Amino acid sequence: MRQWMGEHQLAATGAITTAHLLDGGNGVRLRGLHSAMPGVEGQGMAILLHGWEGSADSGYMRLTAASLLEKGFEVFRLNFRDHGGTHHLNSGLFHSNRIDEVVQATADIARRFPLRPLTVGGYSLGGNFALRLALRAPTAGLAITQVAVICPLLDPARTMDAMETGMPAYMRHFEGKWRRSLQRKRELFPQQYDFDDRVLGLRMRPLTRWMVERSTDYDSLESYFDGYSLAGDRLARLEVPASILMAADDPVIPVEDFASASLSPCVDLQISPWGGHCGFLENGRLQGFGEQWLAQRLAACADTMAD
Repeated sequence: MRQWMGEHQLAATGAITTAHLLDGGNGVRLRGLHSAMPGVEGQGMAILLHGWEGSADSGYMRLTAASLLEKGFEVFRLNFRDHGGTHHLNSGLFHSNRIDEVVQATADIARRFPLRPLTVGGYSLGGNFALRLALRAPTAGLAITQVAVICPLLDPARTMDAMETGMPAYMRHFEGKWRRSLQRKRELFPQQYDFDDRVLGLRMRPLTRWMVERSTDYDSLESYFDGYSLAGDRLARLEVPASILMAADDPVIPVEDFASASLSPCVDLQISPWGGHCGFLENGRLQGFGEQWLAQRLAACADTMAD
C-alpha cells in the first residue's frame, strides 16, 4: 500500500521525472531519477539514497520526493549499483564499501544540476552512505549543506547479530531479495559468476563472507564490516550539519550503537520511542512521519540560507 501511496503522491505533484546515467568513476555507471516542478525555479537540490535492496522507486523514496517537491526542491533519487534493475550497468557486484562511486556520482549530479543548497537524505544503509558521503564532502569539493537520515546503519557487525537473533521476517526479507539480486547478476554475467544454487541457499552471514572473499579487496568479514562502520568516534569529525532520526525499538539497528558513538557537535540526534526500522507509521492508513521529518530537515536549510 505504501508503494502505491508513494507512486500516487509523487504523480500528484505534477513533477517531471527524467532518468539519468551518472559517472561513478573508473567506468562505473549509476542510474538515477531527477524530478522537478515545471516552470518553477528550484530552491535547492535534494539527493535521496535508498536502503539495501530498495531502489529509487521504493515507496518511502517517492513519498519523500513528493514532500520535497512540494517544498520547492528538485530531487534526485539515486540507485546504488545492482539496485532498481541496474544489474546490467556494471559487471562487479554491489557491496557496502562502494562509497567512492557514490561520491563521484554525487559530484556528477552537482555538475548537471548546480542548485544550492545541495542536501542529502538517506534511509538505513542509504543513511550510512549519506553520512560517509558527508564525511568525504570537504575533500571531494562537494558543498553539501545538510544531511538528514533515518535509522542509519552504524555498526555492521552488531546489525548482523541483531538480524540473526531478532525477528525472522527481517532476515527472510533481506535474504530473499539479495538472493534474487545475485541470481540476476549470474544470468547477466555467467562467465564471471558461475556460483551454483547452493551458494544462493546460504544464510546471511556465510553468504556475506562468500561475497567478501570473492568480490572485494577485504581479507575477512570483520575487515569488510569495519570498512563501512560509523561506530565509535568516526562521526566525531563530521563537518556537515546532520540530523538523525532513530527508533528505540528498531529491530535491525541497535539503538545502543548511538549511545556509544562519539558524535560531532553538528549532529542532531533524535530518538523516537517507537518507529521500528524506518517505519514510523502513525495510523492504520500507513501514513508515517519519517518522510515528512526528512523533507522538513532538508528544506529547513534553504530557509536558513534565505534568512
